[in-house]
Parts: sequence; structure tokens; C-alpha cells
Amino acid sequence: MSDPNSPNRFNEETATYTVRGAETPDLEAGVAAIRNVLQTLPIRPGVYRMQDARGDVLYVGKARALKNRVTNYTQVTRLSKRLQRMVAQTRSMTIVTTNNEAEALLLEAQLIKRYRPPYNVLLRDDKSFPFILLRQDHDFARVQLHRGARRYKGDYFGPFAGAGQVRQTLNALQKLFLLRSCTDSFFATRDRPCLLYQIRRCSAPCVGRIDTEGYAELVGDARNFLQGKKTQVQAKLGEQMQAAAENLDFELAAILRDRLKALTFIQGSQAINAEGVGDVDIFALACKSGTMGIQAFFIRGGQNWGHRSFFPAHTNEVPEDEVLTQFLMQFYEEVPPPKTIFVDRNLEEAKLLSEALAERSGHRVAIGVPQRGPRRRLLEQAQRNAVEALDRRLAESTTQAKLLAEVADLFDLPESPQRIEVYDNSHIQGTNALGAMVVAGPEGFRKNQYRKFNIKRPETIAGDDYGMMREVFGRRFARAQSEDPDRTQGEWPDLVLIDGGRGQLNAVKGVLEDLGIEDVCLVGVAKGPHHGRDGREVFHLMDGRELTLPVNSPLLFYLQRLRDEVHRFAIGAHRDKRAKAIGASPLDEVPGIGPARKKALLMHFGTGRAVRNASLEDLKKAPGVSAAVAQQVYDFYHAR
Repeated sequence: MSDPNSPNRFNEETATYTVRGAETPDLEAGVAAIRNVLQTLPIRPGVYRMQDARGDVLYVGKARALKNRVTNYTQVTRLSKRLQRMVAQTRSMTIVTTNNEAEALLLEAQLIKRYRPPYNVLLRDDKSFPFILLRQDHDFARVQLHRGARRYKGDYFGPFAGAGQVRQTLNALQKLFLLRSCTDSFFATRDRPCLLYQIRRCSAPCVGRIDTEGYAELVGDARNFLQGKKTQVQAKLGEQMQAAAENLDFELAAILRDRLKALTFIQGSQAINAEGVGDVDIFALACKSGTMGIQAFFIRGGQNWGHRSFFPAHTNEVPEDEVLTQFLMQFYEEVPPPKTIFVDRNLEEAKLLSEALAERSGHRVAIGVPQRGPRRRLLEQAQRNAVEALDRRLAESTTQAKLLAEVADLFDLPESPQRIEVYDNSHIQGTNALGAMVVAGPEGFRKNQYRKFNIKRPETIAGDDYGMMREVFGRRFARAQSEDPDRTQGEWPDLVLIDGGRGQLNAVKGVLEDLGIEDVCLVGVAKGPHHGRDGREVFHLMDGRELTLPVNSPLLFYLQRLRDEVHRFAIGAHRDKRAKAIGASPLDEVPGIGPARKKALLMHFGTGRAVRNASLEDLKKAPGVSAAVAQQVYDFYHAR
């Protein structure tokens, strides 16, 4: 048991231990904080978090024996410069014990994803992978693209490298198997076939052009195709075409011929020959000039479902096999692993990684390096792609660095900006108004940092662009002051671009002055005298100067791209908000009324106004509405 009067705390129920140390930011204080926790640290598997004086997580690590692993951090002469910097910032540690090392590895990946510590290798690609969903909650199964949580009953096929590969495969499925892609509501309201039926992309089950058994057979063929049983599907189509021709049903034979052509085209358009490989993910790592890139190939049922390049962050002074191991654990945090994973090197923790992924997925996962045959050729192709992608990345980084240096010269910044924020407003005559912010840096756009601001302050007049900008900047920078007053988290911009002229710039400048912020560079980006048709944007500076750039300047193109991106994001967010408002119902305001009951009331009464005017007895007669819910709805509209 731990001493209740000690600054250290151990929670027996959750098996967590927190120790507090000195507040002086130096190596000696960090070592002292770590030594404090070592006094009662168990020799058990688990995960440790190293935290700074503010409690922010610096690093998450796992260990087979926690005490032995954490002891290494007190031997500072054996640590790399990177780890010495981390220890110097450490002021507390939190320990979580686990039953075995595989559990520790799984927990480590979860915590890294949650906290994104600055000393851990990070998978920077936050975009979820798309899947193809063959739904089973309808007599006529729908095939569709799917991202996120698996809420629907059905078969999920993936991951695909991107939405482009999904759309290509969905297009093939429509040509081959004539499966519907429409929503259930659209399906239920049809009284004649849609255009997809006319162009032979759907079998029109909505109007009875195919029965349940016939459609189920198409669904089965599609499932076989997605599982890699293309030869079986091809043979079946060939037999059906031959039978149709022998029965003199030449129209059906022509349809089957076109489907066979589509299948042959798909087989011939595979960029990677993976026939006979089965389900496998392939990863290869390349390293140049301190930058690492990882190339991933996704093969399912012998079909190439695309490839993607990744460039993990915080890889300096980290061994390559450790980078790849950390990457794989974070990658498979949400993506289900296949039964086979190929890598281009022997990983020290391959066995442990395999155990952890098997525990997560519920099936055996083999991780290895193929030595010969088609599997080896696929790995070599992944290695070549990894090197080429890294070369492109380095070339783009060089160009980006040059552009950012030119931005610094143009706007008199002390150094190249690491974070550029760009702002714009969007509304239609003051309705559904919102502000938008996009973020860019040395690595391009940081889409996980984009933000939208719903205009909600009563003093902001609808349609007042200056007032909207004042509200957006007031909220954004007041929050920055409260959450990161010391500007240590990298969330403060080095440069702010505003889509607007002198008026917007002065409005924003006044807001920051009221907050006591005078060291953020603000620039207004206004269209030229011909409203941008000649590409001569005018850049308004805080000191009153106005700058223009040559129409063929790469720097002008870069700044225009930043402005266009925030404009695109603002317009998209505004459209989403407007669409949501159009679909809103008065019943949305009634507490305790979910989608199912709202639908039941609207189906019974026809309109929201009819629900509002209905008597209590009429409300009770609505299907699926209890007496208590009816009373709640009635009271909401009448007890005021």
C-alpha cells in the first residue's frame, strides 16, 4: 500500500500510479521524478505515461517489466539526446499494469492515439479508410461506400486505399451484378425504374423487375467477387451466356456478354498482379535525409484494393524497425488486420505484435518477410514505391520550404511560418452564417486542424461581415489565451490570412488589440480591381501598406491556393448547415423525442404543425407513441 501522506498516489482499483516531482525544467529534476516512482513500481507488464509540469503527456511506452524499463530513463548517459530532452521535461508519471505484454501493446496504441505525445512515433493520417458495405438489413441488399463505425448489419470489404478505389469497384459491381445503390427511402417511393436501370447498372428491384430469389443470387455473386472468387463468377456468367444463346434469347445473351466484358476489363486493369495471394497487407519502409516513408499495399482475395503512402511524425533518432512496429499498431487500431501481413524487414517484436493483433481481431495474424515467388515480387514493388514516394515527398518539402521562406520575406516575418491560419465567412443574406478557419504549414494543409464557427452572438448583425470576423477572432484567440497562454503547444499562428480587404483587417486588428495580442501578423487578401479575374490580389498589411505580386509568381499561386482552400471549406460547411436546417422539424425541439418517434408522429399527422395542434387524445392514438410521450409532446406545445 502507498503512504496516503506521500505526494505519490497508487490506485489499487485501477492499477494506476501517479508521482509528482519538482517543477524546475531540467534533467536532474526529471530524473528525480522518475526515481520517486521507481520506489514502489512493480515488475509487471504495463504501460507508462511521462508527463510534464502541466500534466501534458510527453511519451507513452509499454514494458514487459515496468520497473526494469523505467529504470533505464535514470541512466541518462546511455540515453539519446531526444530521450534526454524528454526526461528533462518529465515531472510526473502514470502507470497502468496489464495482464501480459500483448495487452500492454494494445493499450499503448490506444493511448498514443488519444494523447498524440510529442516523443512518440505518430501516424499522421487521421482520415478513416473506406470500405464497401453489402448491407443485409433489407430484402434487396444495397451496396455502398462506408466509413467509420460499423453500425449496419452486413458484409464489410476493405480497407481500400481511398475513395477512388471504392468508387471504381462500386462501378464495377453495378455493371457486373446490377445491385441497387439507392437509399431505402428512395427505393420505397419508386413507381418506375430510374436511369440506372436504363443504362444497365441496376436490376430495378424497386419496381419488381427482379424477384427476391434472383436478386439474392446477384448478391451472392457480388460477395464471391469481393472475396476474390473471380474465376467462379466468370465461369458462371459464361455458362449463363451460352445457355441464353442456345435458347435464342439474344437480348439476355448480350447483357451477359457485356457483364463478362466488364469483368475481363477489371481483371486486366489491376495495376498489381496479386493473383493467388489471398488477403494480405504489405508494408515497406524507406528512409532518406532523416525522413521516413511507409508504403502500404492492400490485397484482398487476390485483388489490388489500392496503395497509400504514409509519413510518420517524430521519427528522429528512432530505429527504423521501432518506427514500423509503432506504425503498424496505430494503423490497426481501427482497421481490422488480415490474417497475413508482409513487411520488408525482420521486426524484433514481430511475435508480440502478432499476438496483440490476434487478440484484437479474434483470428491468427502472421507477420513475416516473404523470400520468394509472387509474394516477394509484391514486397519488392512496395519497396520501390516507398522510395519513389519518399523522393517525391522530399522534393515537395524543398519546394514548400522555399515558398514559406518567400512568405516570410514578403510579410517581414522573423522566420518561415510553421502555422498559417486562413479565415473566411459564408452566409446567404445573413442566414446560416458561419466562419471558417483552415491551417497550413511546412507539410501542407492540416485538415485535422480545420475549424468552423457558428455565428451565435446576439450582438453580431446578420450579414455583417466585419461583425462576423470580430466574433470568430474573439472566440478563437480568447480560447487560445486560456488554453495555451505560454504558446508551447504549437497552436498559435505565425501568420493569419483574412479573405477580405482593409475593412476586415481593421476589424480583426481591433479584436486582437482588445485581447492584448499585438505580435500576430495579420494580412488581408483582397481581389484586385477586376475582382480576381487578372490574378492580381492585393495584400493589405497592418502598417497600411498594400502589396501585389506578378501574375506568374509561384508565391502568388501558393497564397491563392490558401485563400481558395478556406473559401472551399467555408462554402462546404455553409451548405451542410443549410441542408440540415432545411431538413429540421419543429419536433426536434421536443425533449425526449428521438428519430423513431418523430417519424411515427409525422407519418401519422402529416406535418409538424398538425402535431403541434393535435389534442392529447389524438397524440395517444399515434402508433408507437405511449401515453407518457403524448403527454410530453402536448405539454411542450401547450403548457407555456
